[in-house]
Amino acid sequence: MKYTKLPKTDIKVSKICLGTMTWGNQNTEDEGHAQLDYALEQGVNFIDTAEMYPVPASPETQGKTSKIIGTWLQKTGNRDKVVLASKIVGRPSDYTAHIRTTGLSSVTIKEAIDNELKRLQTDYIDLYQIHWPERETNTFSTRDYKHNPNDEWTDNFNEVLLELEGQIKAGKIRQVGMSNEKAWGAMRYLEESKIHSLPRMKTIQNAYSLINRIFEGDMAEISIRENLGLLAYSPMAFGVLSGKYVKGTAADNARLKLFPRFVRYSSEQSTEATKRYLKIAENNGMTLAQMSLAFVNQQPFVTSNIIGATNLEQLKENIDSVNITLNDEVLEQINAVHAQIPNPAT
Repeated sequence: MKYTKLPKTDIKVSKICLGTMTWGNQNTEDEGHAQLDYALEQGVNFIDTAEMYPVPASPETQGKTSKIIGTWLQKTGNRDKVVLASKIVGRPSDYTAHIRTTGLSSVTIKEAIDNELKRLQTDYIDLYQIHWPERETNTFSTRDYKHNPNDEWTDNFNEVLLELEGQIKAGKIRQVGMSNEKAWGAMRYLEESKIHSLPRMKTIQNAYSLINRIFEGDMAEISIRENLGLLAYSPMAFGVLSGKYVKGTAADNARLKLFPRFVRYSSEQSTEATKRYLKIAENNGMTLAQMSLAFVNQQPFVTSNIIGATNLEQLKENIDSVNITLNDEVLEQINAVHAQIPNPAT
């Protein structure tokens, strides 16, 4: 395994982070525990969850993912061997109304952290993140920003950071980060922390993959110049970049067969780009999964690559990607496809 540190901290994390959002829905508690055991054996020490998980979110399953992690921690006593990351939901919506119907505030942040600590059966969370912005902006499959002058959101960056500071002082969280954030929001958080001496966002967890390289726009420069590490999620684009859908080998319990509502990575252009990337991988003696993950792993702005798997075979392949380095010739071929079909998914 390769390791790095959360920016501006002494917290060492594996380059591969174990994503868990299928646990409690597609995966049972035993399967989640088996994944944790195997990942830890392979040197993975970074685990990512959220109060909303598993996905798709529902009142019946909410919090089950973190509970599975919690029972594993209680059973194994491995808390000091792992770095835990979790998240609080952002802007309220019908999708998350079963969690809360009010936005980010000192009250909701404190309550969310306390509840998550109980589920995880731990006294502290290493990295606590805002899952998505509270203001209206272009996240989750929305390519372009369209301003809504009637958005009722008011600037609460200071209140959010002030409460997170209180939670750090209370020993409940160690560091803070953001997720699904845009350039303006990222810089506002950094500005607010600098001006008012409040906790600094250390990471940003955004989608990044061969078919969604939008992060390479403004966010890549911010990430590098401000030392704001990307925790890349969906590097496999919901399994699309395994090649199983274009080859017709996807099992009946594959994510996009179970949940066809997740069409973020399934456009006609995404499918065509995937076919081309599959050809590059096979011509160079790799699986598409290996090439897709290796591409993300070696980007200079990536702190850790969040991989998810529904079985141990997939998990092994994903973790092993850390040992692959794509050469310049392969990267040129990848970039040629990207030039012809840029960011077909958002």
